Amino acid sequence: MQWETVIGLEIHAQLATQSKIFSGSATTFGAEPNTQASLVDLGMPGTLPVLNAEAVRMACKFGLAIDAEIAPKNVFARKNYFYPDLPKGYQTSQMDHPIVGKGYLDITLEDGSTRRIGITRAHLEEDAGKSLHEDFHGLSGIDLNRAGTPLLEIVSEPDIRSAKEAVAYVKAIHALVRYLGICDGNMAEGSLRCDCNVSVRPKGQAEFGTRAEIKNVNSFRFIEKAINHEVQRQIELIEDGGKVVQETRLYDPNKDETRSMRSKEEANDYRYFPCPDLLPVVIEQSFLDEVRASLPELPVQKRERFEREFGLSAYDADVLAASRELADYFEQVNATCSDAKLAANWVMGELSSLLNKEGLEIEQSPVSAEQLGGMILRIKDDTISGKIAKMVFESMAAGEGSADEIIEKKGLKQVTDSGAIESMLDEVLAANAEQVEQYRSSDEAKRGKMFGFFVGQAMKASKGKANPGQVNQLLKKKLEG
Repeated sequence: MQWETVIGLEIHAQLATQSKIFSGSATTFGAEPNTQASLVDLGMPGTLPVLNAEAVRMACKFGLAIDAEIAPKNVFARKNYFYPDLPKGYQTSQMDHPIVGKGYLDITLEDGSTRRIGITRAHLEEDAGKSLHEDFHGLSGIDLNRAGTPLLEIVSEPDIRSAKEAVAYVKAIHALVRYLGICDGNMAEGSLRCDCNVSVRPKGQAEFGTRAEIKNVNSFRFIEKAINHEVQRQIELIEDGGKVVQETRLYDPNKDETRSMRSKEEANDYRYFPCPDLLPVVIEQSFLDEVRASLPELPVQKRERFEREFGLSAYDADVLAASRELADYFEQVNATCSDAKLAANWVMGELSSLLNKEGLEIEQSPVSAEQLGGMILRIKDDTISGKIAKMVFESMAAGEGSADEIIEKKGLKQVTDSGAIESMLDEVLAANAEQVEQYRSSDEAKRGKMFGFFVGQAMKASKGKANPGQVNQLLKKKLEG
């Protein structure tokens, strides 16, 4: 039987506010356990929450960026459940009246095609604390620093049809929240986490299958692996005569498997009711207009501009626009060297390779955008060849100065004097007289291969400094002569 996968994702993005959603406690990551939890975060009797206006502003920013409906009136509710990291016994969230309604996000797939993924809603809520299981000798410790950190939960429609599409969608959300400056997107620190709702159905069937929810997956790679494993598990279970049960599962990356955590609760199990401590939030049009005016250029707009303005390919534009920081770096390089294609090649090639090797983000690059642009200028004016440029780049990465300083200090300036190159080529051909005879007596196909040998010898003789274009031109002339 042919099976179709149906996936819906719930992404929890921690909003980058200075303080928590209902209290003035700090949200800094990495503080000593339980040093950033106030009486309000702990739900102590007599305390009252006060809504953080910046969290509302950030949620509206997101809603406008996905072309969604922003509710003029939204309501906070209490979601009741009991768990050690939830000291109040309920989570303040939004149920029937979320701040952001239906919207969409277009994603680009590996083959270059695009798909539109519907977004059902995005609502504000508070994060819970964190259970720690290490170093407690069989017990668990609770760190409540995270309790009360503002979250935006982004719920997609079940429009996703494969693990790769799911990863493309999460990457698009990740890029968008970072562009907007509303979330740092650090998945390792839990700033962006994903719940994957996965089901399968026979191809052609309209009705959805029973879904399982994989909780808190925190990397693009694990999202793909977890979904693929869960799809395979469900298909095998059904084909063996079993039934998929609606439940919450956890993904274990060490064993590459999902395992059952608990049976899935229905919404009514949480006994939602409007929070009596918080008034409905009324969003006026003037506030929305102000937020709209503050929106930056978004990833899709930037991609389109890179193609239109710089003549970049769709692939190059997509890679460079995936991160706001990478896009800014590329534009700074191009502003220095005025050659978008060369700038894109170096940023996506040597620079990206260096950053991957060293485990660095673009903001930590040891080569500044101005330095890289300055080096590309020296390629353009024939001061150095592309091959020597790689040596210069390595020296810049090692902190040895600008391209001009390195070229001067190491004597790397390209030889463009035709007389000097001709003289050097005469020596090379004299030293390889036998190969010259073979070349002249060979057919066209063999000559092509042998020509590369002579170019190699010439570049070796010049220590890579001879202008490759001139070497090719003069060498061809001499060999044909």
